[in-house]
Amino acid sequence: MQSQEKPPPEPTEMQPQNSRILPLSGKPYHGVILSKSHVAPICNMFLPAKFHSVLPAIMIPAVLYCEGKKWKIDYYGNRRGKALDTKQWRKFVNDNHLKCGDACVFELIECSSSVIKFRVQILRGDIPFELHEKFSGESRNTPILID
Repeated sequence: MQSQEKPPPEPTEMQPQNSRILPLSGKPYHGVILSKSHVAPICNMFLPAKFHSVLPAIMIPAVLYCEGKKWKIDYYGNRRGKALDTKQWRKFVNDNHLKCGDACVFELIECSSSVIKFRVQILRGDIPFELHEKFSGESRNTPILID
C-alpha cells in the first residue's frame, strides 16, 4: 500500500536549510570551489561571465540566503569584474567557517534593478577523519584516490 503523504512544500529562500542539499530550481546558478583568494586574506568573490547578462550593470544591494540565515552584501555590477563586496563576503566566509576546498552554489532567486537575491548552498570539502593518516592529497605523490 502506498503512502498518501503529500510531498514537502517547495523550499523558499527564507526557510531554514538545516545543512540539507536542496535541488536547484532551474534558475541561473554558479558553483565555485573555494580557493585561498576566496577565503583569505582578501576574500574576493567574482561572479562568472554567464551571470553578467542577467545581472544589472550597477552597484546594488544583494542578499545571500544560506541555511536559514541571510547576509546583506553589496554587488558591484558596474566594474569590469562583477563582484561581491570583499568585507561583507568575508563576514559570510567567517560566519559559515568556509575554507579552501569547500564549494558554494549560488542560485539566483531574484534579480531586479533594486536588489539581487541568491540562495547559497555550501558543500564541505572535508576529507573524512579516517583517511587523514592514509592520504594527504597535498602533492601528486600523495593523491587522494576515490574508488
